[in-house]
Amino acid sequence: MAKVTPKKKSNTGFLAVIGIVLAVGGAVLWTTMQNKPAPIELPKDAPTMEAQGYLRGNPNAPVTIIEFADFECPGCGQFATLQGPDIKTRIVDAGLANFRFYDFPLTNIHMNTLFAHLAAACANDQGKFWEMHDQLFQNQPNWSTIATSNPRKEIDSYATAVGLDMAAYNACMDSQKHLAQIQANAKEGEKRGVNSTPTLIVGNKVYAGGLAFDALKKIVDSLNAAAPAAPTADTAAKQ
Repeated sequence: MAKVTPKKKSNTGFLAVIGIVLAVGGAVLWTTMQNKPAPIELPKDAPTMEAQGYLRGNPNAPVTIIEFADFECPGCGQFATLQGPDIKTRIVDAGLANFRFYDFPLTNIHMNTLFAHLAAACANDQGKFWEMHDQLFQNQPNWSTIATSNPRKEIDSYATAVGLDMAAYNACMDSQKHLAQIQANAKEGEKRGVNSTPTLIVGNKVYAGGLAFDALKKIVDSLNAAAPAAPTADTAAKQ
């Protein structure tokens, strides 16, 4: 009996399907890359600038609370959303201390953070830094590196939400004009020994990881109690 050799199945159709999938996938990837904003990098040869930070409260308050933070840092987000409201109402608005936020973006682990720091700086041009600050931290899961490779689209919606002039905001973002200032603020943190976020500085003490509200309030109250009393009107007249 003659041996029947089975016919080989043709792979032509399968290979054709694979080719179509790869072609479509490549086109989608190319389109996605075109729509993805170019990464932001801190300038290597930026002009020397003085660190400024962003102030909340009375500039003449007896105590200053300094925070070095990264907008994409989860711990910073928790500190801002959980401790921030009480700090604002019960410490800053009460006149016990002012609060100054300094940029400290950890770009080696947070790919999207500079978009957020730049957006906050652009909002500051229109007097809306703290409104943008709150939006960025409250919505951090939506624009972080884990969530998207195109944070600009999501972050732009917060600019609209806080009522920015979008033409001015977009011009500011596109020019990246505040990168040198962000870098100056970060370098100030390095000078002070900051190596993690959030880091608070109150008085002469550094508190890596932030503080719970009650602990921070106790420190502020202690510093206020130790501060020399402000001169009364009669004392001032005698001087």
